[in-house]
Amino acid sequence: MTLERFAKEHWQAGALLALKPSSARYYNFQLDKHVFPALRSYRLCDVTRPVVQQFLLERKRNGYSSSTVHGIHTILGKVLQAAVECGYLETNTARGVQIGEREPKRERKILPLTEIRTLLTNLTNPCSTIVVVAVLTGMRIGEILALRWKRLDFLRGTIEVAESYSNGNFGTPKTKSSRRVIPMSTSLREYLQAHKLKCKRTSPEELVFCTATGTPLSSANLYNRVLAPTCDRIGLSRVSWHSFRHTNGTLLGEVGESVKTGQAILGHSDLETTLNIYMHAIPDSQRRAVERVAEVVYYRKAQLIVWQLVTEKRW
Repeated sequence: MTLERFAKEHWQAGALLALKPSSARYYNFQLDKHVFPALRSYRLCDVTRPVVQQFLLERKRNGYSSSTVHGIHTILGKVLQAAVECGYLETNTARGVQIGEREPKRERKILPLTEIRTLLTNLTNPCSTIVVVAVLTGMRIGEILALRWKRLDFLRGTIEVAESYSNGNFGTPKTKSSRRVIPMSTSLREYLQAHKLKCKRTSPEELVFCTATGTPLSSANLYNRVLAPTCDRIGLSRVSWHSFRHTNGTLLGEVGESVKTGQAILGHSDLETTLNIYMHAIPDSQRRAVERVAEVVYYRKAQLIVWQLVTEKRW
């Protein structure tokens, strides 16, 4: 059994069942571009640790980044682990291979408060409301576009994150920790209630943000047709949807909230084991956090207006 044959006949079928579509596409790309061209003729039993090390070393010598080499190592390890579980191999020879640290990712743009306010003033709906949700909750764009009215509890002031939408498909959130309930700040509740009054489709199963026919919005279309052109028109650097999530995380730290509270609101699952097992986010602290972020975004704007009136002797 060759590595390529096993991957195509056994691993890929299981991966399509177990992985999210985006992850499956990424792994299949790595197989087709890197693994198969170099190792397709190898039998599984011939993919020894020295072979794996030499293969990854060649990728590095060819100028591929550490992140790319890590991705190639990951997919090769998954295929070999599946071969172990199917009884074709005794050990996973990719396990334990040291390839160094990944290069730090390019720093995400964090929007200053003045830019957030300028952007919100110039954006049209529903894009402006989507940005408000992203900044005040830290939700991923796929989670926002999959949000249904039944997930909003205006009485309790909460948002349940239970779905995600990406590449034309609905699915579960990114990780187990991403399934969460986020408190709404008072400002966000007012925004969403005002948005609901303008919507024609407000039954529980309908999407909060949708087209005129009720279908999901495309994050790419929203970015290319509204968000990016607006940034260009008003002279701001273009920002990605994920930048709003990073902005929320930064604001949570600015208002003095704990890392654990930030983890619960953002739905992260990669903090240290001690934090995940022995520390618990307190709901009151989460609500206090979202209120403080809203205050930073909105109430400081009011303070600035008062200060301008005072300095201009109009107060």
